[in-house]
Amino acid sequence: MAEIGQKTLLDSGWLAARSTDVQLTGTQLTTTHPPTSPTSSWMEAVVPGTVLATLVENKVVGDPFYGLENETILDIADSGREYYTFWFFTKFQCKLSGNLDLNFRAINYSAELYLNGHKRVLPKGMFRRHSLEVTDILNPDGSNLLAVLVHPPDHPGSIPPAGGQGGDHEIGKDVATQYVEGWDWIAPVRDRNTGIWDEVSISVTGPVKIIDPHLVSSFFDRYTRVYLHATTELENRSSWVAECSLNIQVTTELEGSVCLMEHLKTQHVSIPPRARIQYTFPQLFFYKPNLWWPNGMGKQSLYNVSITVDVKGHGESDSWGQLFGFRKIESHIDSATGGRLFKVNGQPIFIRGGNWILSDCLLRLSKERYKTDIKFHADMNLNMIRCWGGGLAERPEFYHYCDVYGLLVWQEFWITGDVDGRGVPVSNPNGPLDHDLFMLCARDTVKLLRNHPSLGLWVGGNEQVPPADINTSLKNDLKLHPFFESQSENITSVEGLSTAYKDPSQYLDGTRVYIQGSMWDGFANGKGGFTDGPYEIQNPEDPFKDNFYKYGFNPEVGSVGIPVAATIRATMPREGWQIPLFKKLPNGYTEEVPNPIWQYHKYLPYSKPGKVHDQIELYGTPKDLDDFCLKAQLVNYIQYRALLEGWTSRMWSKYTGVLIWKTQNPWTGLRGQFYDHLLDQTAGFFGCRCAAEPIHVQLNLATYFIEVVNTTAEELSNVAIEASVWDLEGACPYYKVFDKLSLPPKKVVSISEMKYPKSKNPKPVFFLLLKLYHVSNYSIVSRNFYWLHVSGGDYKLLEPYRNKRIPLKITSKTFIKGSSYEVEMKVLNKSKKPDPKTLTYKNNFAVRNDDSDFDMTSLEPIPDTRADLKQPTGLFQRLYRQFSRESDGLRVAEINGSDGGVAFFLNFSVHGAKMEHEEGEDSRILPVHYSDNYFSLVPGEEMSIKISFKVPPGVSPRVTLRGWNYHHGVHTVL
Repeated sequence: MAEIGQKTLLDSGWLAARSTDVQLTGTQLTTTHPPTSPTSSWMEAVVPGTVLATLVENKVVGDPFYGLENETILDIADSGREYYTFWFFTKFQCKLSGNLDLNFRAINYSAELYLNGHKRVLPKGMFRRHSLEVTDILNPDGSNLLAVLVHPPDHPGSIPPAGGQGGDHEIGKDVATQYVEGWDWIAPVRDRNTGIWDEVSISVTGPVKIIDPHLVSSFFDRYTRVYLHATTELENRSSWVAECSLNIQVTTELEGSVCLMEHLKTQHVSIPPRARIQYTFPQLFFYKPNLWWPNGMGKQSLYNVSITVDVKGHGESDSWGQLFGFRKIESHIDSATGGRLFKVNGQPIFIRGGNWILSDCLLRLSKERYKTDIKFHADMNLNMIRCWGGGLAERPEFYHYCDVYGLLVWQEFWITGDVDGRGVPVSNPNGPLDHDLFMLCARDTVKLLRNHPSLGLWVGGNEQVPPADINTSLKNDLKLHPFFESQSENITSVEGLSTAYKDPSQYLDGTRVYIQGSMWDGFANGKGGFTDGPYEIQNPEDPFKDNFYKYGFNPEVGSVGIPVAATIRATMPREGWQIPLFKKLPNGYTEEVPNPIWQYHKYLPYSKPGKVHDQIELYGTPKDLDDFCLKAQLVNYIQYRALLEGWTSRMWSKYTGVLIWKTQNPWTGLRGQFYDHLLDQTAGFFGCRCAAEPIHVQLNLATYFIEVVNTTAEELSNVAIEASVWDLEGACPYYKVFDKLSLPPKKVVSISEMKYPKSKNPKPVFFLLLKLYHVSNYSIVSRNFYWLHVSGGDYKLLEPYRNKRIPLKITSKTFIKGSSYEVEMKVLNKSKKPDPKTLTYKNNFAVRNDDSDFDMTSLEPIPDTRADLKQPTGLFQRLYRQFSRESDGLRVAEINGSDGGVAFFLNFSVHGAKMEHEEGEDSRILPVHYSDNYFSLVPGEEMSIKISFKVPPGVSPRVTLRGWNYHHGVHTVL
């Protein structure tokens, strides 16, 4: 039984059958001949989901994510639309207690609905909601039969032999996702996403229904006074005048489940019979509310706003609730850079974000998956996600977690340059055939999403402007309320606005800018020229150079992203485990030739002959899959750290932002990703996490100057930087401290050149550790570890370094709550001492015996009574002393070794505790959240890594540590 104002999801118990296999009408299915269980025709259905998701779940077709099995699935271009036209059937219980609505949040592409023998039509359009009042056709006994016949898009198109961006572009004639005909990062989706792909629910109301409230906050007096504006539609479904009490309540959670009531206001409203009215509450005033900030700028404070309507003589009739954040987003074209510059709550924000397609190309969407996806983006220190125009208008659950984790969202409508104006073959520039349908879907999408604080801007399309009439309509519908225009910062009171403009909630949105296309108005060259990218492997130093990218905000720059070997084995048969052939070319470069399965999964090489030497080959020719994927992770880390550090190095002077193409894959693709479709992170994830820190110390790879980036609004004073170089023998030939530093807010500060490569006889391969720390207590603000080679060199000397046995001590402490685990792992490099011939000690500080750059005189010594102290007592030594105690409950593992030096490229993973696995069997527990991974430790250094995950029923987890010097791993059973 659904309660008044509450929806009940219909997300289980569905059956599905191909329409040609069912010889019954919809009326018969929902009256005399309902299916009762799976048969030869009917199978258990995935709802929400797609036809193909249902076929895959029932093993009727192969898994399109595995190997070449997608090629065995019949494409709709060859089968015809009828082949993917499916019946979906379910039962639900609901006795009449009011007015019942049957709600479909989205279907693709059109449908006929039968409820208890009565037919309704769900018209075309992938991005529109359908809400049907079905009160008069419910069965009196409360048992109801529902059948839905779902039709595919009208223009599913065909796939040219050469593939391409959006196939033959026919899908662009419909208001639907455009990636489904295939792209350079995904194979074609055979059913074109046909299905009931978003939630289905029933909801019960009394005589009056609440429809699409709109919440807007406005700020005055430098964000100390805030007004909440709220407007909603009210529908009276009765034949008499409804006398209503309309209530709005605002609460904030203080701690746990303890809430503080901020506001409660009740208004009287009379609604004529069978009428809809729009009602605006009197403004609610807040003094110094907690603001919502993007990731890295502050907390994501959220208030719970609820609206209820009580009808005289009938009690509560309907209710609505939404988490809401007080914040103001503005943007303008920056005169210094030409890029679009965003401000949140008056503070400029340097955008470092990623492009997003969707979480799963079979539209198996879930709150759990969305939570992991968005938290991963927050873990990477990103602050914006762009929902690309060839994908989805993302779902409220996606936006909920963006609200919670502080990710601004750039939401595009369903236009792409390849499908809507260019491409091979040249596509139709006029967009979908039905422009009115496009606008209906666009307006409904705005209403669905507009109350989320994370939603930052609307964009007409990807690399293309919508057709003129659609673009004009979007500009008009999404025009800014005057308060949210940049010049409105001078308004200091609500009286400063004219009477006509006091209520921004009367607008369709009114609070966010609309940009006509992703390369217009402050993005790329600002005029629509094809000026985003590049998308291939780069020389790590190139992003730091003046000529790398000349425009202020790049909406797409991409690179490589092959996952770890375990993912290859889990998603491909043995023939897919063959690594690329390295083909030497006459020009001295290497061409990678991948196997057919890698090619089908859109592998992007780690070389670009003529411009970039193979970045994997720099470490030596890989021997097998494990070797290849490990070396690829080294490149992934360097590649994405360099991209983001290069952009950040020119914060405000050249750039206002950058979005990586792309952060993830909705399919088992082998390019452009920070984590794979199985939810295991590549090392690029942690390279990004490092580079995008709010406060970050880095090495400019073009100039070799040490830089510090402060993206926060606060000055950082009394800090120091420790720079140490370590060679492959475990010696520290360079050590320098830069102290008495003050770092102004929103600035990049160049500190000094790192001169080791210019010293006498620098080692061909060396490590550099940079630490930014507070002088007062030696707490680390930012830590950054590089492996480097001299100019013109390579990393081949790291190959014999793998044989070094660096001693480690690993302690772990585990906290378990139900199936959730939180583990703290501390890893200590117990290396032997540096060569005493090169170091003497004064006041417990190492001093060089030669003339190389080794300056520690700016640090005050800390007394230490350990008799065996012979190592340099820099910052890492001080931190080791803080963590050197042990207590009960800790598990300890040690790796003995006689060698000294850096413990290089360590990474944790979590597995089921079974030690023996069949070949290709995936023992990993996924997803896992790591505070850091793919890290390295210099002698004497200890790091603490926090790991959190959930364990499937009946599985005991173990944590494994592997690394460049640790091939077999260290296992800890929890």
